[in-house]
Formats: sequence, C-alpha cells, structure tokens
Amino acid sequence: MEGLHLTADCFDCEAGKDFFINQQSLRDTLTAITLAAGMTIVGEKFHPFTHNDGSPAGITGALLLAESHVAIHTWPERAAVTLDVYVCNFNQDNGTKARQIVDALITLFKPASVTRQELQRGLPIAGLPVTGLAFEALSSNSFAATRINKVLASQSSRFQQIEIAETTDFGRIMRIDGAMMTSEKDEFFYHECLVHPAAIAHAAPRRALIIGGGDGGSCEELLKHPSMESIILCEIDADVVSMARQHLQNVHKGALDDSKIQHRHEDGFAFVRTCEEQFDLILLDLTDPVSPDAHTGSSLAASCMTVDFFQACAQRLEEDGMLVLHLGSPFYHPQRFSDTLKKLQLVFPQLAPYTVYIPLYGSIWGMAIASMQARPQTMPASTVNQRIKHRSLPLLKYYNGEVHQALFALPNYVKDLVPQA
Repeated sequence: MEGLHLTADCFDCEAGKDFFINQQSLRDTLTAITLAAGMTIVGEKFHPFTHNDGSPAGITGALLLAESHVAIHTWPERAAVTLDVYVCNFNQDNGTKARQIVDALITLFKPASVTRQELQRGLPIAGLPVTGLAFEALSSNSFAATRINKVLASQSSRFQQIEIAETTDFGRIMRIDGAMMTSEKDEFFYHECLVHPAAIAHAAPRRALIIGGGDGGSCEELLKHPSMESIILCEIDADVVSMARQHLQNVHKGALDDSKIQHRHEDGFAFVRTCEEQFDLILLDLTDPVSPDAHTGSSLAASCMTVDFFQACAQRLEEDGMLVLHLGSPFYHPQRFSDTLKKLQLVFPQLAPYTVYIPLYGSIWGMAIASMQARPQTMPASTVNQRIKHRSLPLLKYYNGEVHQALFALPNYVKDLVPQA
C-alpha cells in the first residue's frame, strides 16, 4: 500500500472559463495530461453541477488508474480548483509521474497562489526508491518534513519499527516509529552537545553508562576523551544497534565495536536499579517519551523519566558524577520540558538546563545536566578550550569553549519553564 498522495489548492486562476464549466473540455485535458505522464486509466466519472437558475457551475471529475486515481473539482465562482492525485509505488516509483500531473494542471489553470501538500502513505518497502516527504509531528498542529530518496532498510523489531533511508540534506537517517533519530550530516549537533558539556566539566571521566544510544553516536563522542576506560551501552533493542552498525558507519565511526564498549540489551530502568557499578557519567540518549510501545502499551522512554528512575541514577553516580538527558523542544513540548526539570530537581541539587538547535528535529532542543555538586554552566570558555586542547579531542565540529557558555544562556521563554530552586 506504500504510495505518494499529492494535493493542490489553486486560487485566483486565470485559465479560460471553459476549463471550469465544460465537462468535455476538462475531461479531455485531464485525460491527455494523465496519459502523457505515463499513467494507466481504467475508468472515469465526471459530473457537472448547475446553479438554481440552470447556469453551469463547477465540475467534479475522477480518473481511476491502475496506479490509483486523479481527482479534480472546479469552483468557477471562486476561480479556484482543487487537485488530488494518489499513486501506488508498490512495483515502481510513480512519484515523478504524479508530480508531473499536478505540475501540468497548475500550469493549465494559472493560479495566482497555490497550496501544495505531499503525504507519503503506507510503509516504504526496503530497497524501493521513494521520493516522498517524511513528515514528523512537532506538535498536534506543526510538522517537519524531509524528502526521502530511497529506503535502505526497514525492520519491525520486538519493540518498534526501524528505518534507514537516504536523503539529500541529511545523508542517511534513522527513523524509529516514524520519528527522526539521527542523521549522518547533522548528528554532531546532538551528540557533541549531549556528551561534551558534562564530559569536559568532569576532571577525568573514566566510566560511563549510556541508556539508549543504539546508533553509536554518543559512544563515539565519549571515546574521544582519553581518560575513558569503559562504557556500558544499554540499548534495549538489539536491532537498532545491528542496523546502525550496518548502515550508519558515518555516525558511530566504528565505536559500536570498540573494545571499551560493553553491550547490554535490556531495559535501562531495570539495569540501573540492579547494577552495582558506579559511573562518572550517565547519558539518557533515548527516543522521545511520547509514543507508547505497541507490545507493552507503555512508553519505553517514559519509564526513564520518573523521579524513581532519577533517584536510581543518582545512586549509581560517583560523587562528582553527572546525569545528562534531552528534554524535547521547549517551544513545542513546554510542559514536558518543565515537568522533567521539576522531577530532576527533586533528586539533584545542581541542575543545568541548556538548548541547542537540531536541524533534523526542526527545532531548538532542550537538554540538561543534573548532579550532586557539578556546575558545568559556570566553566569559563578559556577553561573549556584548555581542556579540549589538553585532551586532544579530535574532529569537534560544533562544540568549543564559547559554545559551551552559549548553550547555557537561556532565552527568557525557556527561563520561564525552569522551576525555581
């Protein structure tokens, strides 16, 4: 059922009136345009409307295609027309043909303004080129979209749907349950800012725990610190690690197979409650805690956003250790942002929220460092740069001393979401 659905609403059209009220003219033109695009017509229906006085009104028309359908409705009294084209991409990519039809009709009707929408429908088939837009909801009313050129792999694990796809702007991306996780070209925005503000603030981090992080990007950044001796990567879904290992080498750069990495495929909350190790850093590199797991009926990430879980993390941290996590967008998810900080504040006396723009996520993203005593936000840029130089941190594309300070400089609307101590 995978396919591309296109709509267009055209206003103040300058086309001749005949195309709005003459059923035969509209039928012949729509048929010619559809056949020219290489589609297969298997049926048709056109219906003219009239006003109460018998004068012609608009026309509704549809061509049934072997590939799906083309539909049109004209509004002569408004000089407007609405277009609807859906094509199935099961055996081949018909997206280009669908766009050719819409483009030709827009050219025909000559609108002064037009609103176009694209919707990628169904589950993309691995290996089949896809030219539709992948939409992700930022809120119930706003969406971000990225054009997918080709789906490289798509797999249903025990927990979620995992997809690797090629895009022009972001290179290879990983999506989980339709949500953007990481990309080759902008992963450093997220991973460098998740890892280094806390790691640099620590005198010499040696042991770290990552909960989630199956793409390996956080591991790769932590391993840049020469003092790092061991990292436990607790990613519940082994298929995420497997697909990242195979397809996202430019994200993890081999870190998933480093001898310092210990893989644990189990629930992060359970692991933290039962393990006896102490850590300098704990990173919650999780999916957003908003989508319920289809098998258990509860969100895997949400279980790690509770006061009980934060207390368990605090018990696993060294005295100068730090917990790092992302909070979602303070603009699109203000309640979640604020509520998570309130829960952290009940456990950790030191709390340092910060923000960074993530291109793939289409928004400013919130993060936080929580600890018993560390205050990374007070480190001057000169100290940060000295530690970067002393540790010979390679290939930092985003983070430096000046950025460290800027991350913690919160806009007023974000400050308003931070609970008062």
